[in-house]
Amino acid sequence: MKDATVSARVEYDIKTEAEDILKEIGVPTSVVINSLYRQIIFKHGIPFSLTIPTELKTADELTTTELNAKLQHSYNQSLAGKGRPYDEVFDDLERNLNK
Repeated sequence: MKDATVSARVEYDIKTEAEDILKEIGVPTSVVINSLYRQIIFKHGIPFSLTIPTELKTADELTTTELNAKLQHSYNQSLAGKGRPYDEVFDDLERNLNK
């Protein structure tokens, strides 16, 4: 008997893109969430790897949502004064290339 509600805050673009795909294949969001929870119980943990990739994706490998999220993050850092001067960044990159 389904008698519990799950509520989570997610990024709008991620939610929309995922729900569009689920709608296209005819699977309700609740079925996916229920399946994920069942797999967590079955595996006694997250049913997929949560690791940091050894190689980061290049901009052309990112989805539009991923690229927009990275750009927004960078923009927000810039507004907050958390960035580094571009000449300092490029100097670091050149030093690493010449190693």
